[in-house]
Amino acid sequence: MKNPIVPVILLLAVAALSGCDSGPGARITRDKPAPPPAAARSEPIFYNGKTYRLDFGPAGGGAYDMAVSGMTAKQQKDAVAVATSSLGYFACPDGKRGKLAGNPVYADSKWRMQARCG
Repeated sequence: MKNPIVPVILLLAVAALSGCDSGPGARITRDKPAPPPAAARSEPIFYNGKTYRLDFGPAGGGAYDMAVSGMTAKQQKDAVAVATSSLGYFACPDGKRGKLAGNPVYADSKWRMQARCG
């Protein structure tokens, strides 16, 4: 003997699903959305036993204006390391690192440079 409940359950499921709207709603995609550009911010960065100040903000075209203060004119390599690694942490999507875009300049006791995610 057949069970009369199974067709009723199937009929109810079809009726419930037919009421779904197929209009513009959620899209299924495998791509992660791009993160919003980081807003201008200032952060204390602890590096090699000392604390430095990092100021950065969007400069347009995917680049960021960055300034590292608290370092001497001889610490260019350290300033670049602080800026690019911090950009990767604060603004770049997962797995991306900060890359220098141009040469850093030491002025007004700060290392200034532009960097981008890459």
